[in-house]
Amino acid sequence: MTLAQIFEKIVGPAANVEFAAYDGSKAGPSGASVRIEVKSPIAVAYLAQSPGEMGLARAYIAGHIDVQGDMYTLLSEMAQITLDDMPMREKLSVARSLGVKPLLMRVPLPPQEVRRSAMARLGSRHAKQRDAEAIHHHYDVSNRFYEWVLGPSMAYTCAVFPEEGSTLEEAQFAKFDLVAKKLDLKPGMRLLDVGCGWGGMVMHAAKHYGVKGLGVTLSRQQAEWAQKAIAEAGLSELAEVRHLDYRDVTETGFDAVSSIGLTEHIGKDQLPGYFGFLYGKLKAGGRLLNHCITRPTGKERTINKGGFINRYVFPDGELESVGHLVREMEDTGFEIRHEENLREHYAKTLEKWCANLDAHWDEAVEEVGQGTARVWRLYMAGCIVGFERNKVQLHQVLGVKLGSKGEAGVSLRPSLDWP
Repeated sequence: MTLAQIFEKIVGPAANVEFAAYDGSKAGPSGASVRIEVKSPIAVAYLAQSPGEMGLARAYIAGHIDVQGDMYTLLSEMAQITLDDMPMREKLSVARSLGVKPLLMRVPLPPQEVRRSAMARLGSRHAKQRDAEAIHHHYDVSNRFYEWVLGPSMAYTCAVFPEEGSTLEEAQFAKFDLVAKKLDLKPGMRLLDVGCGWGGMVMHAAKHYGVKGLGVTLSRQQAEWAQKAIAEAGLSELAEVRHLDYRDVTETGFDAVSSIGLTEHIGKDQLPGYFGFLYGKLKAGGRLLNHCITRPTGKERTINKGGFINRYVFPDGELESVGHLVREMEDTGFEIRHEENLREHYAKTLEKWCANLDAHWDEAVEEVGQGTARVWRLYMAGCIVGFERNKVQLHQVLGVKLGSKGEAGVSLRPSLDWP
């Protein structure tokens, strides 16, 4: 079996992908819209030592495999291994086909990969120092890089598209506005936004609703960017962003709390404490809007320690089912008043981010290096496939901290543009 045929076997013989290898072998349909080029024996070593998703990812990130054509098209074609990874019997078959020599070759892990040993030295999963390092790994890449990928909104969470043809900026505005409406924000209220990113929600609440907002993030680069943006927008009297662990917020008596894209970093065992902490920050009648990626059911693993996402993108990230999150919120004391799945919206959001990265590819490579740029290209395109095929979802859950007599402060039929 030639090298190209072996790689075709890994990706899947039904994939409409052309293969070419450094040994001169070729496989797949000639002239296909996507072409994989195996450039060196090191790529073979990566595949022999980690058949399937991780081996392909390492070889691509390290530059020993090139992909010509659209990454989303490729990953959609090879969805079986990118979403579910290869069964062990298939991995063994690939390893046998590649032979012993690649198994013995010493190849370095790409520097973008998080070492488990390094994380372990920072404490148990979700200890404060370890959480800070996980956030630093993902979010402190480069603010300029994020500006190119995310666009002017600097919103790194699922947008809400009012219409099929809405722009990314229109959709991110609509997302922040939907959160504000669900929280029933009004002038003079106080909002706590945990995991605030570059400050988009607190700035939106301050500018459009007259709300005094406090945002906290573990990313120093995010906080510095947000503080500057707040000052330039003339919102310093209402909006504030601090470089701070949400668990170190001392203020209480907030009218509302928004958690947009933070729960994925909390961890299953820490959820009771997380929701309990947020519950304690609210005054009676206050609302929590929790917006996060979830598993479609409670049957899947919440964390894949050896998977690409965990090793390259979100160290220690954990995804629960929305049912589990709702139960934890209820057990904390929240009454659930609204819930919705925005899965298709996240696929569209990622499409826009991928297009932005492609449009700024040369600048991105110069800014963060080829390896990191390739991590993002691979990660975002793969996530589109995941959301499209219901491997992951995005849910917003609205909870209320009831008053002493059970009052929720919610109108009988809220006049909001909710679905």
